[in-house]
Amino acid sequence: MCFSSRRAWSEWGFSVPYSGSDPPCRAETVDMIQPPLPTSHCALGSVSVWAEPGMVFFLVLLFLLPQPVHTSWVEIQNCLQYLRPAVYRDGDLVLSGFFPLYYMNQDADLSRISFLLQPKTEVRATSWLWKNYQYVLAFYFAIEEVNKDSHLLPNLTLGFHVYNAFSSDQFTLWSTLLWLSGKIQTVPNYNCQTQSKSAAVIAGTVSAFSAEIGTLLELYRTPQVTYGPFDPVLSDKDQFPSLYQMAPKDSSLARAMVSLLLHFGWTWVALFLSDDLKGEQFLRDLKAEMVKNGICVALTEKLPVTKIMYGTGDITFMSRIRVSSANVHILHGEAGSLVTVDMAADFFLTTGKVWIMAAKQEIILHEMNHMLHSFHGGFSFSPHRGEIPGFRHFLQTVTPSHYPEDFYFSKLWLHLFHCSPAGSLCGQIYNCPPNASFEFVSGVIDMMTLSDSSYFIYNAVYALAHVLHHMLVQKTEMGSLEDQLRLHPWQLHPFLKNIQFTNSAGEHISLDEKSSQMAQYDILNTVNFPAGLGLLVKVGEFVPRSPLGQGLVISEEMIEWPIGFTETPRSVCSQSCAPGFRKIPQEGRPVCCFACVFCPEGHISNQTDAERCVQCPAHEHPNSERNRCLPKVVTFLAYEDPLGMALACTALCFSALTAAVLGVFVKHRDTPIVKANNRALSYILLISLTLCFLCSLLFIGHPSTATCILQETTFGLVFTVAVSTVLAKTVTVILAFKVTVPGRRMRRWLVSGAPNFIIPSCSLIQLTLCGVWLGTSPPFVDTDTHSEHGHIIITCNKGSVTAFYCALGYLGSLALGTFTVAFLARNLPDTFNEAKFLTFSMLVFCSVWLTFLPVHHSTKGKVMVAVEVFSILASSAGLLGCIFAPKCYVVLLRPHRSSLRGSREKIHCGSNKPF
Repeated sequence: MCFSSRRAWSEWGFSVPYSGSDPPCRAETVDMIQPPLPTSHCALGSVSVWAEPGMVFFLVLLFLLPQPVHTSWVEIQNCLQYLRPAVYRDGDLVLSGFFPLYYMNQDADLSRISFLLQPKTEVRATSWLWKNYQYVLAFYFAIEEVNKDSHLLPNLTLGFHVYNAFSSDQFTLWSTLLWLSGKIQTVPNYNCQTQSKSAAVIAGTVSAFSAEIGTLLELYRTPQVTYGPFDPVLSDKDQFPSLYQMAPKDSSLARAMVSLLLHFGWTWVALFLSDDLKGEQFLRDLKAEMVKNGICVALTEKLPVTKIMYGTGDITFMSRIRVSSANVHILHGEAGSLVTVDMAADFFLTTGKVWIMAAKQEIILHEMNHMLHSFHGGFSFSPHRGEIPGFRHFLQTVTPSHYPEDFYFSKLWLHLFHCSPAGSLCGQIYNCPPNASFEFVSGVIDMMTLSDSSYFIYNAVYALAHVLHHMLVQKTEMGSLEDQLRLHPWQLHPFLKNIQFTNSAGEHISLDEKSSQMAQYDILNTVNFPAGLGLLVKVGEFVPRSPLGQGLVISEEMIEWPIGFTETPRSVCSQSCAPGFRKIPQEGRPVCCFACVFCPEGHISNQTDAERCVQCPAHEHPNSERNRCLPKVVTFLAYEDPLGMALACTALCFSALTAAVLGVFVKHRDTPIVKANNRALSYILLISLTLCFLCSLLFIGHPSTATCILQETTFGLVFTVAVSTVLAKTVTVILAFKVTVPGRRMRRWLVSGAPNFIIPSCSLIQLTLCGVWLGTSPPFVDTDTHSEHGHIIITCNKGSVTAFYCALGYLGSLALGTFTVAFLARNLPDTFNEAKFLTFSMLVFCSVWLTFLPVHHSTKGKVMVAVEVFSILASSAGLLGCIFAPKCYVVLLRPHRSSLRGSREKIHCGSNKPF
């Protein structure tokens, strides 16, 4: 398509050579766009026009469709190719908006531009960002509402200037220079407008764009209100005194993300952040929160803001995502890097990863054209926003005919519905369907879902309108009506710093960063449907000022997980340690990487991933899984126990047997065998042995303070009496033999009953030791919680171990002395000499108690008590059997041998036996 007149080209928005009479600030030519396809290119002088590949496709499509008579191929091509720097509507005051509507890659030749040459303005648009056209519609809607409001800027109308915000290092300032120059041609440091109506600029989808044009706008102190994410760098008033941010502070974003990670137990994550100051700040904040909550970083990847699409770096970057051991990836950055990630994700599919994004949703949903998109099932944190009343209805009813000066709107409408309504810039092209509305758009563009930036743009327009209203009211009070419209942009700053109002959604709006609150976030789940339709579904929210642990609210049943996950994904370096185990860090690896070990004996862990095991209280014991403590069973050597019952029955049987022997001796008390070796001592010995058997019953049953004291004292005293009685009987044998030898003068010792004094003397010593024992540290009831697993054994603590071993040592010394005396007297020739039996009985006694000592030290609990009872019974039975069994045999079964004559005949017969 070629026009032959300068006027025709100017009407369509392209620059043409000007004559020498033009103002000196105007340049000669402007090369708008270099054509990629020769077939769609036509040139007039130095003017270049092009049709993008996507536009060529629609040209062919529309050419094949049936065309009405009034529609020509030239008209369709004109509409698709029409492009000019700005969309303008006049008003008493004009607000300018810079919005990213198409994306461009820089030419490789331009990256090596020389400062000695004049820069080229040839660019190539690679893709249209039609989803971002909602920014423009929000801009239009807010201005229309202000113009209709009789209380806000009455009798004044707002106009608009709409420019494309180029996301390119080469062309960032192009639109701004055009806006400042006031003409199609960019003329730095010149303003060709005789009277400017522009009040302020609304811009800044990315911080880099706001910072770069902010330096230029600061020359004129023009206010810039940004609608992009909050950036602390832009808060530096020394560097950007004329810049204001609509977005709330995102200082709680790191906390919000970590709360989501903790909610799902994700402790192993990969980080992908833009390589700029904001990315560095966010990385520091996020890592600080992660360290406090025990979350580790598996991979950190910096994303350059400007990159060559699908180059080697992109392929390497996507391959690192695939091999990452983390199933959860955090994405944070500016639009330039995020578009790269999103577009690369279409070609390098990475399923099986959950993306958590602090990104603008229009970037996340950048024309996703298939269901298996890499971001499907991810999460996006979006600042909480209210619903703008009437905006949805506006989107449902607005058409290009409402804004005929907006060539972007006509292109979009033709792109979506393959038609153009009457009254639009392109005129009527085909008959549009009755339901042609953004509400029924199928495919990848969702205009009905309000984006963060659109909401901030709406608030920015109202903020500027309130500022202009207050300023004009002040001018009216101070001056004439003629001065009302003579505004300079720098006059808005005092009002912008203090402006506060409540918007139609009921939210408090303020541009003062000191008074603005931290952002409250909506948690959105990215869901992709067939035909490339992507939606963001709200599944939760995060309120930063809520009580600890209650800021996150999320509905898990509403979440759509990525392809490959049927349940909540796991992202951990090491599998969780189950209850009963504790974590051991692995040397040289992050704290999230650990090994699990079983809790030691007596310890438990009742939670997952326990750092340490907790010891059970003394009265409890761990179960076999070591995950909880169970009450211990209180036990003791009871009569109901088989062991206790056996020992008690044995003690009673031996006691009865000893009593029976005593009865036999009493009945046959006049026989020589009973009368020999002092009959009274035999009675004392039998009674003491009976008490020895019975004292063992004190060790059985539930211990009490009385039984504990009686156990040791009774045991010591009755055994001392028994052993001292054996000693007295041995001494009696020795004295009796000495009396029968001629010339001995020891008869008086035997007649005077000297052996009988041995018993009280020895017993008195033992009684003294027991008295000292009871007076210093008596035995008491104690519990043994360690001897048997799961049991608390009630035992008698001996109190003073020294006193116990002194009493036992004295008894042992007495027994050893008795054994020695009996051993020396074993061969004395006498008719009823029982020295051999006494020797053997003491040998058994000493053997039992010598064996008792090591066994007593090696046993615990009930077994220790049973060993002591067994030693008492065994030693007592040894004395009973060795001393009295032979005599009972003679008395009961060989009564004729119990007389003195029978014994002599036995001796005589034995002496006549041949050898």
